Amino acid sequence: MIDRRSVLAIAPLALAPRLAFAQAPAPQMRGTGDLGVIIERATGSVLIVETTDRTVLTRIEGLGDLSHASVCFSRDERFAFVFGRDGGLSRIDLLGGRIAKRIVQGGNAIGGAVSDDGRLVAVSNYEPGGVRVFDAETLALVADVPATSRSAARSKTVGLVDIPGRAFVYALYDAGEIWRLEIPVSEAPRLTRLENVGKLPYDGNVTSDGRHYFAGLFGEDGVVHVDLWKEPLKAERVLDGYGRGEAPLPVYKMPHFEGWAATQNMLFLPAVGRDELLVFDLSTLKELGRVQTYGQPVFAVARPDGRHVWVNYAYPKNNVVEIVDSQSLAIVKRLEPGPAVLHLEFAPRGHEVWVSSRDADAVIVYDTRSFQEKARIKASKPSGIFFTARAHVIGK
Repeated sequence: MIDRRSVLAIAPLALAPRLAFAQAPAPQMRGTGDLGVIIERATGSVLIVETTDRTVLTRIEGLGDLSHASVCFSRDERFAFVFGRDGGLSRIDLLGGRIAKRIVQGGNAIGGAVSDDGRLVAVSNYEPGGVRVFDAETLALVADVPATSRSAARSKTVGLVDIPGRAFVYALYDAGEIWRLEIPVSEAPRLTRLENVGKLPYDGNVTSDGRHYFAGLFGEDGVVHVDLWKEPLKAERVLDGYGRGEAPLPVYKMPHFEGWAATQNMLFLPAVGRDELLVFDLSTLKELGRVQTYGQPVFAVARPDGRHVWVNYAYPKNNVVEIVDSQSLAIVKRLEPGPAVLHLEFAPRGHEVWVSSRDADAVIVYDTRSFQEKARIKASKPSGIFFTARAHVIGK
């Protein structure tokens, strides 16, 4: 009687010489550190790109409403978490080029963050109002924290960022509050509330050391600061009344703190309803100066070495990008990438910057020293651009 296990064991060896010439080529090996994601807002799709040769690897569709989408990455850079405006949370396998998991966790979402240990992903919601936290691998719900307060039955949440210690900080737009949410391993979540921080905090961000959280105020002239290294937490005003005595311009698009520029112990912030950047000293929290700009800034993003700050603008001047020298505070270059510039993303060491022009259906790549255009990548109504190096930066 023939032992079937022996046949199975020797058959591959016997066939090996003939099969050696018919094998399919091995799949291309690729590191995740070279990858990125471009949001195609009008079609509910994203492009996975590699940055060395500036090529599109694949398009992933079926991601819902991406009109205000943002992206965070898993700690190993393998997965991208896409936060859709329709409340969709999608976990994309960048190497596999597919949706690994997708849920609709709310009615209207506005971004998210991944915890420092990579185990949790939090989503900020306009509707129903609050923050929901999920297991980063399974997208199972871990915590649901409604944004309720004495001044607002249910508030929109904005400016959600990760901070060290499996924790997140965010602002309550309607309630005028800032909350810190801690989710220790095997313990109940802990919540710290700061009330009456100002009227209508519309966005926020944290410095890359996890210490300083700032929230801009839409309802009044000023910025709120929280030093996260000092207990008990306290909210204080900085740049209070920066537009005092002057009528603000109509605001066509809210400026974004997510793309602020921190360099040489200075912070460059877009002013609300004004054609200028506000510059202040991080150590003293005092104003250092202002940069008069071409239009109302939306994003002000520092080159990784801090030498220059690149700025884009709101409608109707959103075809222009200006470059500010961080030492002299002078504008040294003006570029016109195309109509409706929405976002800028630097390569990790800053030799290139990728700029999305929604109405040109293109992402334009510039050399950051010569300011010369190096490439144009076709994309359908592109908005946000996100590279996997963000996985290792607090607040990204």
